[in-house]
Amino acid sequence: MNDSINANNLNRAIAVRVPASSANLGPGFDVLGLALSLHIEAGFGNPPAESNQADEHHPLTVAFRHCGGTEDLWVRSQMPMGKGLGFSGAARVAGCILAHAQKNGAGAKEFAQAKKEILRISSELEGHPDNAAASLHGGFVASIGGFAVRVPTPLDPAIVVWVPQQQTSTKESRTKLPATLPFEDAVFNVGHTALLVAALAAGDIAALSVATQDRLHQELRFVKAPDSKLAMQAAVDAGAWCAWLSGSGPTIAAMTSMADAQRVDDALPKNGAKMVLRVAQQGAELFEI
Repeated sequence: MNDSINANNLNRAIAVRVPASSANLGPGFDVLGLALSLHIEAGFGNPPAESNQADEHHPLTVAFRHCGGTEDLWVRSQMPMGKGLGFSGAARVAGCILAHAQKNGAGAKEFAQAKKEILRISSELEGHPDNAAASLHGGFVASIGGFAVRVPTPLDPAIVVWVPQQQTSTKESRTKLPATLPFEDAVFNVGHTALLVAALAAGDIAALSVATQDRLHQELRFVKAPDSKLAMQAAVDAGAWCAWLSGSGPTIAAMTSMADAQRVDDALPKNGAKMVLRVAQQGAELFEI
């Protein structure tokens, strides 16, 4: 990042590039997320080719205005909306960052100092921190409240995603989840979340298929997305290390080696778009265009 960028110079255009994310990773409901190599770019001043103006209802603009931003914004995005790949989280992170840049400049030091506040506000707008934290910081991230910590891992996997045509409303989906949970199911998810973090940190591939099991949300969400459940099983049967319902779905994400990614991709149902992605190690970036 260029420390000399100054958003107050109106002859310059400021932009931000933010990765998509996959949340929950099975048992880590509202806590775990990973950044993906799809991006949203947004900014103000001199809109680039193939960008669109973000209207006042766009989550990017809503976050920008909420944080005091006053410019008109442009946006271009590689990620689908309403599919469980963190579009709204990435857009809200982008809006908060651009408002910060407009008010305070866009130097690396200022941006680094503002990240905790950017995470707090974008998470409040989202209602949960997992997508926003992964998009802001990159990599595998555990987050709760105002805290987010990257999970170090020696793994550099492929993330194969299967994206059906249907969309999912996260807000509506959450209304179907239970208000209380049996004690044994709560212990199950806590234990599997801990195992998943440990397996990632240790690079223990063999533990991942067990560690991503869940008793809180996936089966309930599969009721509305039965094809997603079939796709998840197909990925595991084809040799993926593990697979999960990405966010609230309907997208399925599977983790595997790059060498096996095409085999997993080929095994997924034909009634959905398929992509072989990587974990985005770089989180949100500010730059001058």
